[in-house]
Amino acid sequence: MGHMKFLAIDHVLLAMPKGGEKKAHEFFHGVLGFEVIEKPAELARRGGIWFRFNHYELHLGVLEPFVPAKKAHPAFRVEGLEVLKEHLSHRGVSYIEDEELPNVNRIFLEDPFGNRLEILERICS
Repeated sequence: MGHMKFLAIDHVLLAMPKGGEKKAHEFFHGVLGFEVIEKPAELARRGGIWFRFNHYELHLGVLEPFVPAKKAHPAFRVEGLEVLKEHLSHRGVSYIEDEELPNVNRIFLEDPFGNRLEILERICS
């Protein structure tokens, strides 16, 4: 194999049920503040919705029959986790705090479809 190297994760895909675009928009854009990006026309016919934050993309694609990811999950690193926790509480989004990982504050929550999400902030020691 010639010269080849992995550079980055291009995107993460989570499944959602058919017709869930509005709920996904309300949560990932309205609550978390991700930017909505337009899907290519060929792919838009399949349903789903794409988001971007910083240089990262999160895609939600339709899966039928839908089954939420309860264990496998993306982990989003943030700055200002306490501010986010207050924001989530104000918006009625529940989360579970976890302190088991050294030098990390993190929470777990579910998107509107029951997919597990981890949000963490690294602590400088």
